[in-house]
Amino acid sequence: MEDSDLRAALDVAVAAGASYADLRHNHLLTESISVRQGAVQDISSQIETGVGIRALVNGAWGFASSCDCDAAALPRLAREAVAIARASARVQTRPVTLAPTEPVEASYRTSWRIDPFAVKLEDKVQTLLDAERLISSQRPRWRVATRLIGEAYASWSREHKHFLSSEGADVVQEITECGGGIAGTAGTLQGIQRRSYPNSHRGHFATAGWEFFVELDLPSHAAAVGREALALLRAKPCPIGDKTLILDSTQMALQIHESCGHPVELDRVLGSEASFAGTSFLEPAKRGSFRYGSPEVSLTADATLPGGLGTFGFDDEGVPAQRIELVREGIFANYLTSRDTAPLVGDAASNGTARATGFDRIPLVRMTNINLEPGDWRLEEMIRDTKDGVLMEANKSWSIDDRRLNFQFSTEIGWEIKDGALGAMVKNPGYTGITPDFWSSCDAVGNRAEWRLWGTPNCGKGQPTQVAHVGHGSAPARFRGAKVGVER
Repeated sequence: MEDSDLRAALDVAVAAGASYADLRHNHLLTESISVRQGAVQDISSQIETGVGIRALVNGAWGFASSCDCDAAALPRLAREAVAIARASARVQTRPVTLAPTEPVEASYRTSWRIDPFAVKLEDKVQTLLDAERLISSQRPRWRVATRLIGEAYASWSREHKHFLSSEGADVVQEITECGGGIAGTAGTLQGIQRRSYPNSHRGHFATAGWEFFVELDLPSHAAAVGREALALLRAKPCPIGDKTLILDSTQMALQIHESCGHPVELDRVLGSEASFAGTSFLEPAKRGSFRYGSPEVSLTADATLPGGLGTFGFDDEGVPAQRIELVREGIFANYLTSRDTAPLVGDAASNGTARATGFDRIPLVRMTNINLEPGDWRLEEMIRDTKDGVLMEANKSWSIDDRRLNFQFSTEIGWEIKDGALGAMVKNPGYTGITPDFWSSCDAVGNRAEWRLWGTPNCGKGQPTQVAHVGHGSAPARFRGAKVGVER
């Protein structure tokens, strides 16, 4: 498709009555492999390509999209977006005002060393089969009937995005992602336990090439995954009560995502998600004064971090990627915003977090890389400084209310801490809390050497649902007086 055809479509939208219009031409190629119990379960390759056009008419949005990228179809699509906007204006209760942004002509590409699409399929499959075999080959030390199932997974993608606006923006981006993981599920008639590496929910992902998958070195960790899954079957239950809780960085990623990232999305705060995913306890009056956490807690949103799954050059409104302070030494400071939400809380500009997951979806306020900034502690120092506690690792399940206040999370594995030493493994560890109280109990955060940026490729939001890719950076952190375990 010629650039001139795309620009002509925007001209049609403006001529039809749009005060503003933008267009996104996306082409996404995604491939994945999964293996289980010594066999390939799935090899997939998917292509999504198309154009989406937004138009602003009389203070209301209209949006139209199509996988038909023929030059003759684009003008019809532009007129359809304008017609939808004009109809929407008849019931609009709050006219849209766009925060200004400097239109740029630019290009951006995430870096990679090994093109994942150039690596031989048979080599990829063999690596996953080798890892899965090492998981499944582990044997229990008891005679009770036990089954151990291994799994391994890899995926990689490349998206070409071209953004144009009637204000003159012209941005081309190429985003390459790659990652994977392994898991072992052990079971008897009495229960089931699961262990994963390097993280739960299919592993770890980044904006990188195949070199990132190679560095995960899944086969070297596979035997330990199988052994721990088996050991959990005989482990003691997680203790119950108010205890000191240490979360490793894998579980911290989920804690940050659910109780930090979602509450600061301004469209959610303003009610746009109320009927689907809920609202937020961080009302506008709280910005700048509300005690969100202890002075140890500083949170940022940083779309500029190399390798982050929430990393890009420009958002889907042409606003440059930025680093934003969300919580400053425990005090709530800022929201994630878009061009049409920022003016509603008095902000002069968007901070560049409007993204859509495809050409056929409208941009929403989405997390980028939401991070707990590092502190001064080492994990071993936290443990040595803890008299009675539990260390938990790798998320297993989560639940949080529609205002992002009351939560209950469980992890795959835990260890007791007694008198400054790591003790017995415990199964089914979990904890509950209320977001500001929980974060206010944080008294130690790991240092930069133990800080890691995790990729989360499964963040759901919006109607119709958009599953976004985001990142979360954290080191281990400690929380005093947490409610640990599940009452029975």
